[in-house]
Amino acid sequence: MEKAVSLAEQIFAKLEKDIYSGVYKRGELLTETKLCEELGVSRTPVREAIRVLEQEHLVSVSNKGIRVISITPEEADYIFEIRRRVEGLAASACAKNISDEEIKELGDIIGLQEFYAAKHDGEKVTDYDSQFHQSVYKFSGSVVIYDTLTNLHKKIQKYRKRSESNKSRAAAATAEHRRIYEAIAARDPEAAEKAMIDHVCSAHAHFQTHMNTEE
Repeated sequence: MEKAVSLAEQIFAKLEKDIYSGVYKRGELLTETKLCEELGVSRTPVREAIRVLEQEHLVSVSNKGIRVISITPEEADYIFEIRRRVEGLAASACAKNISDEEIKELGDIIGLQEFYAAKHDGEKVTDYDSQFHQSVYKFSGSVVIYDTLTNLHKKIQKYRKRSESNKSRAAAATAEHRRIYEAIAARDPEAAEKAMIDHVCSAHAHFQTHMNTEE
């Protein structure tokens, strides 16, 4: 039986997403009253959600209010570097452990990403980009890899959305995913690792060139 998600957990998930996606910008000052009005809820679940956000280092709370911390471009650089090292391992493990059914599932995802990239639908491309990476983490067979990379991938959501709005980068990223998929489908761990590392390095280079400033 699945655990019911509390209102506080729902509010946390929404605020976390809004911080990562840039709805609430780094340095912005929020108040409980403002959040309660925007979300249409009472103070108690908002306070619980804020407490968890503070533990996650996404906000800081003082007598002045709730200040959004999010992540700096410099911290995003570290995230890309960690991803480069660990995602290569994930792709290698995925090539070793993936099932025939999972190969088909991964192929369907990249197919849809290519479809929406051709239509220049940045939002859909981003959605399937996330699904592709999440699936590689999952099919690696390692809970540690999945948990570590899922969290890191989520933290740079804002930068990824800005990247996928760039048509040339969206097309390049989709082509890079296709190469990763082909190596995984061929069950070639070394090729899969190299293709994934190349992909993360390419994304990082694009980030450094075009997005290493706050909005």
